Amino acid sequence: MTRQRSSKPVKRASWPVALWAFIPFLCLILAACGGPWRDTYLKRGINRLTQEEIAEKLGPPHTAKTPVLGGESVWTYRFPMSDKELRPWSLDTMTRGALNVTQQAAALIGKGGGEGARETLYCYRYVLTFDEAKVLKSWRREDCVPRNHEKAASQ
Repeated sequence: MTRQRSSKPVKRASWPVALWAFIPFLCLILAACGGPWRDTYLKRGINRLTQEEIAEKLGPPHTAKTPVLGGESVWTYRFPMSDKELRPWSLDTMTRGALNVTQQAAALIGKGGGEGARETLYCYRYVLTFDEAKVLKSWRREDCVPRNHEKAASQ
């Protein structure tokens, strides 16, 4: 029994085209997921998380202002963060990571300058506002101290 070939043209798979269309979409999704985990945690917790749950996750606040006669209370946290934590998917962060691996490999074979440059840490303050029921109402992240480029822009 012999098989006859179909005279219809062979349709090529269009998956390479679909793959190239999907890659930018995937990059956008990954970029949106980046950033400090605290931002995501607090963003999802508005009108849901209580003071007790937040204190369990982040620890006790650095400052807490609770009005004696009731009303909104404000908690403040301070955390050090590096560029890597702030922008995990940026080109600068990824290339710096590759450079650190190269420096570590060179140090292992005895041809490097040791540890290399350390990451710069920035201080960020998280200001959380709670309603009378002690549920998270709003939050914001701000610099503890204005950075040099921000000082120059304000002058």
